[in-house]
Amino acid sequence: MPERVTKGTKTTDKGHRSPLLSLKSLASLAPADDAGFIPPHGGYEELISFQKARIVYDGTVRFCERLLKKSDRTYDQMVQAARSGKQNILEGSQASGTSKEMEIKLTNVARASQEELLEDYRDFMRARKIEEWTPDHRYAQRLRRLNRTPGANYDTFKKGIEHPDPAICANVIVGLIKVTNYLLDQQLRRLEQDFLKEGGLRERMTRARLAARAKQGGWQ
Repeated sequence: MPERVTKGTKTTDKGHRSPLLSLKSLASLAPADDAGFIPPHGGYEELISFQKARIVYDGTVRFCERLLKKSDRTYDQMVQAARSGKQNILEGSQASGTSKEMEIKLTNVARASQEELLEDYRDFMRARKIEEWTPDHRYAQRLRRLNRTPGANYDTFKKGIEHPDPAICANVIVGLIKVTNYLLDQQLRRLEQDFLKEGGLRERMTRARLAARAKQGGWQ
């Protein structure tokens, strides 16, 4: 049975799941000849970038509840930045069916929100003289292994995110933001390539109309 591309992942010869398709919008996948000019879209929950951004949001809500005062202005800013990083991936995926330009724009907004959130965490750590883990730190290596866990979710990182030591929970979420940013960077590059190759809705409409005319002409 042929592989369903709507799952957003690709199965390799060894049976492992690859994030390749999760970096590519469903709108970028060419529709079947008789599928019209609105391509497949949505399916954001299968994007690894969205999955990571959702963990970052849930972790940030928990982090702020535990370690910041509700009256602290940073509390709302961090939660809103984390939410924006998640929601704009969702909105971009949903908008992709009729506007690849909007998909690119919203994905870039998500990326910018994640960067803003990353700086908020770094401000928190700097104010408390908490060092950011280097790539060779044993906990950073552990975090990389967890990030490679198939189907990783909040529970995968819960022990670190909810650790009593602020240094550990802050660094865990910082590590997750970095992974999310990497995925979004890859996603944006892929969207750019797809746009240059396939064009946007107007181009699809033109091709579909020409194909319909050609098919009608064949029966005359």
